[in-house]
Amino acid sequence: MTARSLALFLSASLLRHTAPVARVRACALAFALATLSASAFAAPDIEAGKALFASRCASCHSVGPMAASGFGPQLNGLAHRRAGSLPDFDYSKEMKQSGIVWDDKTLAAFIANPGKTVPGTKMRFWGIGNERKVVDLIAYLHTFK
Repeated sequence: MTARSLALFLSASLLRHTAPVARVRACALAFALATLSASAFAAPDIEAGKALFASRCASCHSVGPMAASGFGPQLNGLAHRRAGSLPDFDYSKEMKQSGIVWDDKTLAAFIANPGKTVPGTKMRFWGIGNERKVVDLIAYLHTFK
């Protein structure tokens, strides 16, 4: 059942059996469910994340058994790593002092808008505004421990 069909079902059944105040709440719930993005319900696409990494990230970052920091830090084992902690990369002072420990939420924010998440970062990248692509990219990065 899709989010939209679930919302329609809920709104129809709740509207028939509820008082006026509850009907307003039911409509609000149905609207919220209907407008949720598809990425909230779909599983991440690791292959799409791999393609995105190749086209948008690989010019500066590397992953895999031979990964090494270059223009950007290597990204193996990024999850749960403290930001700015690799000894072989010269991070900005702001990144080192950010206090960030990378998890899905902090990675998503940084990938979407690096300069807003860590003002002063050396990463010169506009970000990826598409939530689905960010989820796919993070899923791909998780494959490198």
